[in-house]
This record gives sequence, structure tokens and C-alpha cells, in this order.
Amino acid sequence: MKSLRTVLLRLQTACSYTKQSFTQQRHRKLLAWTCGTVSIGVAGVSIICYHSNNNRVFAYSGRKLDTSKWMSEPITERSLLEERSSEMKYKMEAMIMRIQAEVCRRLEEVDGDQKFFVDRWTRKEGGGGITCVMKDGLVFEKAGVNISVVHGNLPPAAVAQMRARGRAMEGKTLPFFATGVSCVIHPRNPYVPAIHFNYRYFEVVDETGKVHWWFGGGTDLTPIYLDQKDAVHFHQTLKAACDKHSKEFYPKFKKWCDEYFYLPHRGETRGIGGIFFDDLDKEPQSDCYNFVESCADAVLPSYIPIVQKHKNDGYSHRERKWQLLRRGRYVEFNLIYDRGTKFGLQTPGARYESILMSLPNTANWEYRNEPAPNSAEEEIVKVLKQPRDWV
Repeated sequence: MKSLRTVLLRLQTACSYTKQSFTQQRHRKLLAWTCGTVSIGVAGVSIICYHSNNNRVFAYSGRKLDTSKWMSEPITERSLLEERSSEMKYKMEAMIMRIQAEVCRRLEEVDGDQKFFVDRWTRKEGGGGITCVMKDGLVFEKAGVNISVVHGNLPPAAVAQMRARGRAMEGKTLPFFATGVSCVIHPRNPYVPAIHFNYRYFEVVDETGKVHWWFGGGTDLTPIYLDQKDAVHFHQTLKAACDKHSKEFYPKFKKWCDEYFYLPHRGETRGIGGIFFDDLDKEPQSDCYNFVESCADAVLPSYIPIVQKHKNDGYSHRERKWQLLRRGRYVEFNLIYDRGTKFGLQTPGARYESILMSLPNTANWEYRNEPAPNSAEEEIVKVLKQPRDWV
């Protein structure tokens, strides 16, 4: 009997504390509170509180996270990530911390020479990030894997950009939350492609109190020289990840990728594509999250076999020179057209070192460079000017 009274007291305290913490969040309207199950067993007591807000329900289950292999302490306090692990923004942060660590550890293993420099930073306007950079490795000339967890008020330029994409958000001062993982890898060997991936989650609260949320992201490959088997493997791996959720996703997001990573002034794509999507919010939130997690988990299987296959290939000065010219195209896209770069630079308190991490250590521009007819260089340019269906 005494044990039961203790459990009920803890339940009441937990619910009161959680209710109080949400009341303090001015941008949310509290609609309903219910307290759920109490169970007693050998392992102890489990208390679950449910909070209904804007037609969404969050469960606070206190799930323990294995953070032993993460690159750093998370931006959000670990206890909060565990206590509110069913709320999407905290669930997403835990996932990207895992992805960052898995990618960094695997790249270190493949490189065999260099380790990632870990820079955990905070942002006075709210939140922060963890930037992990490897440079001058035996295999990877530069690799960066960033996570960011930021919040504050959207600047007018960012609001205008979102409204231009069809986001009907009321008000001028809009609180936002954004979290994501972003990675760019520039290998040393010209026969190993560069890769980029980014998976992110946004929340914006307008003046009516409505929460707008969406996911975005993608993975794309930029080879310097074309290996058709590599292209098929890369796209087939991404297609398999998409097909687990919908057969419509891969063709739709593959086409979107070809159209997004395009340099109009060059008349060519940045690479051989992959998948790209934004404003993903039409399905239930949990389904969107599961899809994004599948795509993020597909990055290493899509890429590492290609790296292992080519990292010891021989190459000449001519091939290295072509690699630097193609990297110049990469820089052009990121600085002129990339929406993520623009959003980052427009955000108050932007951390330019992390935003520009995607740029290679070395690149080159040559006046009116034209590849020789019937050369390997001309072959890749033809593909970039006319994207193919690989699977």
C-alpha cells in the first residue's frame, strides 16, 4: 500500500511539472491533459504523461539513450532528450546525433590516418551545433559532418523565402525550431566521387499559434569520372530505402534532385543526382520521420563500397586537374543556388565556418575549358547535361 501511494505521488508530481513547463512556452496553447498508465515491476516504475497540443499528442516516456558513441554531448540536455523522446524535435535531434557519429566513425576507419576535429558551439540567439571536420587524410581530402539545433525568430528574408514556396504563415515575427544533419565529403582520389547528404526538420509557429512542420533532405553523388556500376549501386540503394515507404518516392525525388542540383549558367547538373525533397508534411509525422531515418541510414551502404573500390586507383596530373575543375562547379552551385546555404547565411547569429564547411580545400577555374572529344572527361559532361535513369 505504501508503494502504491509513492507511485501515485510521483505520477502527480511528474504531470504537474510537465504541465507547468509547457504552460511557460508562450507560443503553444494547452488543449488537454491526461495522465496515463502506471506499472510496477522488477525493473521499477514507468510513468507516461500525454500532452495534446495543436491536434498532436506527445508521450513523455523517459526512454534511455545510448550516447556513448556520439561525437559530443548533444545541444539539448540529454535528460530532456530522454524525458520527451516522443516529441518530434527531440526525437529528430537524437537521430541526427546517431547518424553523425556513425558516419564519422566509419570515415575514420576507411581513411585510416586522420580523425575528426569536433567543435561543439552555441548560438546566443538559441541552440547551437556540432561541427566535425576531417582534413588531409589518406582517402578524404576534406570531410565535414555537421549537426545543428537552432531556434529563435525567423528573419524577414527567410520568411519571404518560405512564403515563396507556398507556406501560408501569419505574422511578421515567427518563432522557429530547426534541426538537421549535413555532410559533404571531398575525396583525394579523382576516381572516388564526392557525396553530399542533408536531412532536416523544421517547426514554425505563426501568430495564430498554429505549428507548421515539415521535413526535407536528400543524398546526391558527384563523380569526377563516370563508373556506371557505381551509379547503379548508388541509386539502387537509395531506391530500396524509398521503396520501403512508397514506390512513388524514388522516381519523384530522383527527378526533384536532378532539377534542384542544376547550374543554369553551365547547363549541367552538379553530379549524377540521387534523391531530394522538401516540405514533406502530407503524411503523418511519424511516417515522415521513419522515411527520413531510412534515407539517412542508406547513406553509408550507398557510398562506402564505392570508396573501397576506388580509393587506391592510380591517377595522373591530368586527372587531378580535371577533379579541381569539377570542384569549381561544386563551389559555384553551393554559393549561388543552394537554398540551405542561403537560409543559413540569412539566419541571425549564423556560424559561417560551419555553413561554408561544404566547400573543398582546393578547387580551380580555367577559362573556357573544353574536354577532348571521346574522352572520359567528355563522357561525364554528357551525363551532367542529360541526366539518366540509372535503375
